[in-house]
Amino acid sequence: MARITKDEYYLGIALAVSKRSTCIKRHYGCVIVKDDIIIATGYNGSPRGEENCCDRGTCKRANAERYSGYESCDSVHAEQNALIATSRERLIGATVYLACEEYGLDKAKSDLWDEEVIGYYEDMNPVPCGICARMLKNAGIVRVVNRRGDVCL
Repeated sequence: MARITKDEYYLGIALAVSKRSTCIKRHYGCVIVKDDIIIATGYNGSPRGEENCCDRGTCKRANAERYSGYESCDSVHAEQNALIATSRERLIGATVYLACEEYGLDKAKSDLWDEEVIGYYEDMNPVPCGICARMLKNAGIVRVVNRRGDVCL
C-alpha cells in the first residue's frame, strides 16, 4: 500500500481549504500545523461583511502582475486569515502548508489534449507575499511548504 506523506496530506487539506476562496483570479488555502495537529486554516477573500469579488464579478487586480498591486486589492490573504484565527503561543514552531489554484490556461493539460483548457488548475509553487512572509516570521512559524517542498522565508 502506498501511503502519502504528511506534507502531501496537509497540502491536500490546504487545497481543499482554497476552494472556499472568494477571489476570481487565485484561490489560496493555508493550513497551520503544530505537533501534527491542525491549529488554524485560512483562505483568501474579502473581509467579513464586505462584498466578495466572486459575487461582484470583478477583480480590482485583474491585470496586475503576480505578487504586486495589493494596495488595490480588498482581499485578506489566506495566511493572514489563518494567523488571526489562533494565538501566537500556538503558532511558535508551527508549519504552514500553502496551496493555490489559479484561473487561466492550464498549459500542461492543453499540451496533453491538443486544445486549450481554461479553468482553475493547481499552482505547484505558491509562496507568501512579502507582507505575509514577514507576518509568518513574526508569528514564530518555522517552516512553509508547498507542492515543490520547503519555501524560504
